[in-house]
This record gives sequence, C-alpha cells and structure tokens, in this order.
Amino acid sequence: MQARLKSFALPSLSVRLTLIFDRDDPFVKIIIIGGGVIGTAHAREALKAGHHVVHLERDALARSASVRNFGLVWVSGRRSGAELESGLRARALWEEIHREIPAMDFRPNGSMTLAVNEAELAVMQECMEKGDAHQRQWQLLDKKEVQKINPALKGNYLAGLWCPLDASVEPSKLLLDIRDHLVKNKDYTWRNNVDIIDVSESETTVIAISRSGERFEADYLIHCPGADHSSLFGEHLEAAPIRRVRLQMMSTAVFDQELTTSLADGDSMRYYPGYDVPTLSKLPPQHPVAEKNHMQLLLVQRKDGTLTIGDTHEYKEPFEFKLHEGPYQYLHDLASDLIGTKIPPIIHRWDGIYSQQINGEICDRRQISTNIISVTGPGGRGNTLAPAIAEETLKGL
Repeated sequence: MQARLKSFALPSLSVRLTLIFDRDDPFVKIIIIGGGVIGTAHAREALKAGHHVVHLERDALARSASVRNFGLVWVSGRRSGAELESGLRARALWEEIHREIPAMDFRPNGSMTLAVNEAELAVMQECMEKGDAHQRQWQLLDKKEVQKINPALKGNYLAGLWCPLDASVEPSKLLLDIRDHLVKNKDYTWRNNVDIIDVSESETTVIAISRSGERFEADYLIHCPGADHSSLFGEHLEAAPIRRVRLQMMSTAVFDQELTTSLADGDSMRYYPGYDVPTLSKLPPQHPVAEKNHMQLLLVQRKDGTLTIGDTHEYKEPFEFKLHEGPYQYLHDLASDLIGTKIPPIIHRWDGIYSQQINGEICDRRQISTNIISVTGPGGRGNTLAPAIAEETLKGL
C-alpha cells in the first residue's frame, strides 16, 4: 500500500508510465528534482557513485538563484569549523569537475578584500592570527603588493586581504557545461519542462507524477527546490529553519582593463562569518545606503570583460517587486573608487531569491521519508558549496 506524501485533485489527468529505469537492474535508481546548481551537483555525484539518475527540471532551463549570482567559489569568508571544511572540500571538487569538463570555465583567480580605513585593516590583522588562517591561505598585503597581483587596483584603499583559494565560474553557462558532460553517461537522463506535482512512496519505490501525467519511478528521490518552499513537501519546508532572501545585482559594459582577482570591500567582512573577530565590532557605521540595504561589494570580471557587481539583502517578505536605483549607483561609485577609474555603465540589472538556513547549519538536508530527501537552504553559498553538499548527501544513501 502506498504512503501518500502529497496529493492533488487530478480528475481529468491520464497518468502514463515513463520507463526511465530497468526494474531488474541491481543498481540504485535516483530521481533528482531541480536543475539548479544544487540539483546538478547531486546528479553528478550520484553518477560518480555508480547510480542511475533521472534529472527533472520544471522550466526549460534553471533561471533562479543558480544563474543570478556572481559565479564565485568563495572560501575566504566561510565560518570556522564545519563550514570552512565544506568550503575547502568543495574547492577541491570544483577543480576535479574542471578536470572532467575542460570546457567549463573555471578560473582560480583568487579574491582581494580591500581595507579603506584603519579599522578595517585592524580586522584583517586580527584575522591573520586565527588558527585557520593558513587553511584559507590568507595573505595581508600593502597597496604595492596588492597591485603586483592585481595591477588594475589603483584606487583609494590601504591594504588588501588576498585569498588565492577563491575562484570563479561563469553562471550563465556553468549548468549547461556540466549537463553536456553528464548526458554522455548512459545512466543519466535529463528532462526539462517537467513539473512534478505529486510524490508518493511504497515500501520499495518512490513515484513522482508530473503535471502532464508522466510517472517516474525510482528507489530514491532527492528534492532540490531552491527557494521554492511550497510546491512540493511544503508542510515539511514551512517548518524548517530556512528563509528566503532577495538580492539585487548588476553587470556593466566591457571594462577595458583586466581584473586578475575577484574583489570585495570591507563591508563584506560584516557579512561573512569567517571574519568574526573582536575588532569587527569597532568598525565605523556603514554608509547609509549600504546599511539600509544590508550591502557589501562583491565584483568579478566575466570572461567577456563585463563586470558583475552586487549585492543587497532583503530578508522580510513579501519582497518588493521594484528594483531600487540607489544601491546600484552606490556600488558603481564604490567600485570606481577602489579601482581608481570610472567603471563602464550599467547594462543589466536583476534581482534573485535564494533559500537560507538560519540556525548555523550548512544547508537544510531534510529526510522527508525513508527514501526521499530534500536539500535546500545553502544561502549565498550555494555555488561555492554545492559539490560538497551533494557528496555529503550521497554518503547518506
């Protein structure tokens, strides 16, 4: 007898069976719902473990937080302990993925966090005394040393905290590159435009039914919903310690100089827990625009020469539907000041929403039932930590 997990009234729906797996095959069959970076990382990890995978995405392509981000693999600011260990493991896995998929744009370009006053410099100096500073490979550099690594940084700052471990990928094509590689594996099936609206489970089988009536059967199901906390298993996710966060970002026209590193300002130390040292409390107040919009500056130059810049944080729902111009102009001016020349004009503006764990855990990995797991809530760390999160999930199967 099936244990119904969630039911919908489908009076006119003709359910048809989609034969994805051979039921006599002795290997584990896994359905993964969600084509974003978390779902894609789980698909790769499941294949790596020797399982059969059918990967389902309700849209033509993932269009949520997985593509509305910086493409940063950001080790430097990770919280000491389990989060840093996960970040270091994920960094190694990103290199492994790049070796598998040379066409994937992966750049170990490092990051430079710039101090513009003595208070920010004092935080960096204390960070260098942390017990795990060597794991992060931090180096505190004066302005001349910063410019040896990133000659384009000729603006107003005192020093820089250099983290050579940080890296970047191209979010607009990352998922396509990985999937182009996965589809070469005979044990991988990719299906887009498949909206799963009902999931049930027997003692040995998980059954997922799409809006069009297709029925997918497997041994396990991994649900990677991103910031959608209600469409499937809403009763479980609504009770989870997670929230949705909205952010605004932008990109510019092509910048005619090369920025050899990613860039962060001192406000990023207020945001990332890796910089949580006593002198952090002595930082001066933020600029009013930055304080009001919970802002930091992150900047990365894309392969095409454009600059991706952000970001703001909005925590209270319902979120605004408008994009506010003040934060864009503030970040554009700040980046220009740090670089030392007016950067190109803004060409694109967008917002995005991601799911964030709020009790200090790396993500919300939730056992919905014996053979169904939901994984979401990595916050702004999804792109960084996805491979390590997936690896940990598959260890538990």
